[in-house]
Amino acid sequence: MSPNFEALVAGHICLDIHPDLSGAGREPFEDTFLPGRLVATGPVTYSTGGAVSNTGLALGRLGIAVGLAGKVGDDLFGRAICQIVAARGPGLAEGMAIDTSASTSYTIIINYPGVDRILLHYPGANDTFQINDVPYGFLEQARLFHFGYPPIMRSTFVDGGACLAEIFRQAKHTGVTTSLDMAFPDPSSEAGQADWYVILRNTLPHVDIFLPSVEEILFMLRRETYQELSHIAAGSDILALVTPQLLSDLGQELIAMGTKIVGLKLGDRGMYLRTGNRSIIDSIGRARPSDPEAWTGLELWAPCFKAAVAGTTGSGDATIAGFLAGLLRDLPATQALTMAVAVGACNVEAVDALSGICTWEETSRRVASGWERLPLELNAHGWQFDSTSALWRGPCV
Repeated sequence: MSPNFEALVAGHICLDIHPDLSGAGREPFEDTFLPGRLVATGPVTYSTGGAVSNTGLALGRLGIAVGLAGKVGDDLFGRAICQIVAARGPGLAEGMAIDTSASTSYTIIINYPGVDRILLHYPGANDTFQINDVPYGFLEQARLFHFGYPPIMRSTFVDGGACLAEIFRQAKHTGVTTSLDMAFPDPSSEAGQADWYVILRNTLPHVDIFLPSVEEILFMLRRETYQELSHIAAGSDILALVTPQLLSDLGQELIAMGTKIVGLKLGDRGMYLRTGNRSIIDSIGRARPSDPEAWTGLELWAPCFKAAVAGTTGSGDATIAGFLAGLLRDLPATQALTMAVAVGACNVEAVDALSGICTWEETSRRVASGWERLPLELNAHGWQFDSTSALWRGPCV
C-alpha cells in the first residue's frame, strides 16, 4: 500500500548551515575575512535546503498532504536531514533514499551584514540521484509529482538529460500531473556548459508544468540574450530589463517544446503564466482542473504583493508551492497565480525558507483584505489590466 500523498516532491536536498554573523558587521567584509584571522561568530543553526525541503515543506504548510524524496548519505548530515524532515510531519521522510557510498550534500550560508549572501555548496549524494531513487510506488495515489534543481544534480543532466527525461516519462506513465523547477547553474561548471536546449527538448514533452526563473531559462535557451542583458545590467540583476515581448516569446517556445503550463518567476516583478490549448490542458494528469477552460489559452502576469523583505532564501520555491497548492485545490489559473505571488511575498518576510509562510487560510485572508501590490505598468505593451483579478492579461494568446 502506497502512502496517501497528494503530492510527491523529489530532487535536490541538502543540509543548510547558518553561522550567526550578525555581530561581525562592524568592519567591511573584505577587512574581516582575511587569511589567518579568527572571526568571532554566534551559534550555528541548521535547516534543510533545496527544492525537496523548500517546496515540499511549504506545500505541507499550505495544507497539502506531501511526501518527500531526496537522497542523502549514511552520515551525520544525512541523519540530521532525515531527523529534521521527520519532525515536520508523519511519513515525510519515508521517501528519502540513503546511499551508504555517498556523502550528504550541504551548504554553508554566509550572511554578512550589508553584503549579499555567499553560499559554499557541496552537491554530495544529489549528484548520484538516479531513476530508482524516485519511489514510484508513492505515485500510485498521488495527483502531483514535482522535481526540483536538476542543474545541481549531475546525473540528471549528463548524457543529454537522459536520466531526467526518463524520470519524468516514468512519472507521467503513472497518471500524475508532473512539474519541474530548475536552478541557475554555475556558468563555469559542467552544468553551465551542458546543452540545456537538448535536455529540455528531451524532457519537456513529459512535463505538464514548467516553473523556472526567467534568468534560468534565458541562460539555458538564449545565452546571448542573457549575456547581453547582464552586460547592460552591469552587476545588477536583469529582471528590470526583461520585456513583455521576451516573456511571450519564451512562453510560446516552451509550450512548443512540449510542456503544457509555463510559469516564469520574475523576482519582485511577480510571475508570468502561459498555458496551452484545451486539448493540452486536458492531458495534464490527475491534478487536471475540474474546469479546464479556466486554465486554457492564457497569458497572465501577476504583480508582487508588497512585503517587508527580511531575506529571499527559498522565495522561488515558496512561489511554486503557492501555485501548485492552488492547482491541487482546483482554483482557476488566475487565483492559483495570485496565491503563488502571495506565498512568495510571505516567504521574504522571514530570513529563512519556511518561517514566513502562513497557512493557506491566513494567506487567503491577507489577499482578500486588500493587500497592496507593487506597481507594474504594461499598458504600453498591449497588455490589459483586469481589475477583478488584479492581473495583467497579455495580447499573445
